[in-house]
Amino acid sequence: MTAADPHWPVAAGDDPHLLVGGTPVARYVLARDLDATHGPRPYLHPVRTLAGTPVTDALPADHVWHLGASLAVQDVDGTNLWGGRTYVRDVGYTWRADHGRIVHTGWAHRAPDRLDHHLHWCDPAGGILLAERRTLAASAVPGQGSAWRLDVTSTLTAPDDRDVTLGSPATNGRPGGAGYGGFFWRAVAAEPPEVFTASSDGEEAVNGGDQPWLALRGRAPEGGAYTLVFSGLGPGDRWFVRTTMYPGVCAAFAFAETATVPAGTSRHGHYRVIVADGTLDRATAAALTDGL
Repeated sequence: MTAADPHWPVAAGDDPHLLVGGTPVARYVLARDLDATHGPRPYLHPVRTLAGTPVTDALPADHVWHLGASLAVQDVDGTNLWGGRTYVRDVGYTWRADHGRIVHTGWAHRAPDRLDHHLHWCDPAGGILLAERRTLAASAVPGQGSAWRLDVTSTLTAPDDRDVTLGSPATNGRPGGAGYGGFFWRAVAAEPPEVFTASSDGEEAVNGGDQPWLALRGRAPEGGAYTLVFSGLGPGDRWFVRTTMYPGVCAAFAFAETATVPAGTSRHGHYRVIVADGTLDRATAAALTDGL
């Protein structure tokens, strides 16, 4: 695929919404006229609780390339699909002409509660690094009138003739647990949110862990309280978490070591987020993940 491909630009008016019981809970932005340095890609924003509280941020001033909830990796065989500067070993963050984009190429299924489509992860010249099949589904949480769940399923397939390596600033030499890149959620918060798992509390304790679930509890600038409960780490994945610098959670593919998609094979992921109104305690967050 190249920039001249008719699928490259997608009109903003074609952006679908996900609904739960007739209530719009998320808009899926297929393509924006973004600067290449922002890592153009499909993303969910705004995502809202059932009561209407926004729980995602996009294009924030501190990290303009953070785009709601999305799949993004900073180093895909040397292409930056995250946006922003690239971390270079022994040099640090550097602006480079290495930005690609993730492109919607066609629908397999489209309904108010489920979106299924094909994508290409492209290098700066438009060459295909990975092909993806992605499904997003929104549904009610049984017995919970104030919560809904988002399921994101992704299959990334490498070309038949070469392996594809996924990396992060951490695998390229950045210290401090900066292993981000994967399914990333940029949240909103009027003040630093709380983060916890079944056995840990706080950013330092949770970042880099592999607990089955993780909860982020905060309050939107508009005043509504929310809790997000994340699950779905795959083999080798780790949680990347920020609460003080900015509110964000990532199911990270290459937290400390690079990950490889061998030639002609696929990497499968299934990420689930419970989006709840109010401040849930540990026991309630754990119960929401049981059997789901």
